[in-house]
Amino acid sequence: MERFQKFILLPFILAASLTGLGFCYSILNGPTNATVLAGSEARFNCTVANGWAILIWLLNTNPVLTVINSHGPIETSDRFTSQSYNNSQSFTSELIIHNTQLNDSGRIECSIQKIDGSSFAFLSVQVNGTLLIKNSTLIVKENTTVEIVCEALGWAPAPDITWMTNDSLIDKSRYVTQQSQGSNSLYNALSVLTLTPMDTEILTCLADIETLPSPQNATIAVIVGNSTLENNYSEDSTSTWVIVLAVVFSIVGFILLIILIWVVVRCCCLKKGSTYENEVRKISVKKKTDDRLGSRQRSGSENQGYVPEEPPYTGQIPTVVSLPPMSTKFTVPRPDLHTSSAPKGRPQRHTDYPINPKKIRNVTHV
Repeated sequence: MERFQKFILLPFILAASLTGLGFCYSILNGPTNATVLAGSEARFNCTVANGWAILIWLLNTNPVLTVINSHGPIETSDRFTSQSYNNSQSFTSELIIHNTQLNDSGRIECSIQKIDGSSFAFLSVQVNGTLLIKNSTLIVKENTTVEIVCEALGWAPAPDITWMTNDSLIDKSRYVTQQSQGSNSLYNALSVLTLTPMDTEILTCLADIETLPSPQNATIAVIVGNSTLENNYSEDSTSTWVIVLAVVFSIVGFILLIILIWVVVRCCCLKKGSTYENEVRKISVKKKTDDRLGSRQRSGSENQGYVPEEPPYTGQIPTVVSLPPMSTKFTVPRPDLHTSSAPKGRPQRHTDYPINPKKIRNVTHV
């Protein structure tokens, strides 16, 4: 009986001994689920009892940060950091994920490396996409049914779309919304609102996801047109076209005027150059002609300005008679001829005998 009591007390004594050695620490509070908007921070807390040795944070089973009791946190990426909080009975480690991305969504686990020594939560990252209505203003006729299309592109998850008119919600039966998954795990949504406006309305399309502080919106003004409005619109359109055409014709006319001026200036320059060349050519021809005439006049004629190198004759100068045509050959006077006894001076020329070549000066123009 006593031996049986010893076997019963042995486990309790062993458990107490292990507790005193620090083998009974456990996770007191694990992380909780979080939903954040892409680009923001996500924070998770894990609290363990004193006596722990190592704590590891895992994202989708991949270690992202390690905390050692004797050393502190070991950070291997700027996107994953931690903060620590201590008290007399526990230790709290906070994991901070910076600039969260869509692919960060998944399981976040806190582990103290022992059996049943882990706790996990889930991170959901949402993406705020774009929202648009193609036209900001729409003019319709009275009693006309129109469809207004609102597009939401690149969202995660697919947004919840609603419509409002003049700050009042529109019944969901008046519009239809279709969703589809696009690239990179993002979603698109297309909402079509059908209505027959009776008066001018301001329509607003709203898209909302959990992490947005307020829904994203796009607005369109639907104007019910009448004859006066249509006429004014038509007149405005006509005036616009007239202005556009006037501007176009003005630009074209200006360009044509520049081209015309250039052509005129070019023609004048060519004509002036041609006239100048013609004048130069005429002057050259005239000069050549004058030179030829002068050469003809000078060749074979007597030089009236010739003065003999003999002493001047003081007596009466005999009358100069016309000479016969000169011969191209010179003749030597015969020895039996005698000279006249006339006084010395300008020799008298006789028509019967050739002129002494010494008394004649011929000019030859080459």
